Amino acid sequence: MIRGAHVVLYSTDAEADRAFFRDVLDYPSVDAGHGWLIFALPPAELAIHPADTDGVQELFLMCDDVEAFVEQMAEHGVACSDLRRERWGLITHLTLPGGGALGVYEPTHPSPLNP
Repeated sequence: MIRGAHVVLYSTDAEADRAFFRDVLDYPSVDAGHGWLIFALPPAELAIHPADTDGVQELFLMCDDVEAFVEQMAEHGVACSDLRRERWGLITHLTLPGGGALGVYEPTHPSPLNP
């Protein structure tokens, strides 16, 4: 049966984004060969939203205190967008070194991870 999820981020500068996850976010990783790092992720949730087209996915990382996260990123020289309150949480976005955007939020919704 299913025992996990493998998330893929595509990047025009994969090496820089791997370094960001390794050095800034401090995610544990293994080298799958030739510097191809595979990162351990924290527990995850899956939400299925209605959409007009299929095949669209988003990745958000969750944290307990998004304001503290923004401050920590500033210490590393990583700019985050202004905080925005949604009905499901407090959210920011940062730009990865490779140019992609990554959402980070502090959930206010009930979570299956914390029953």
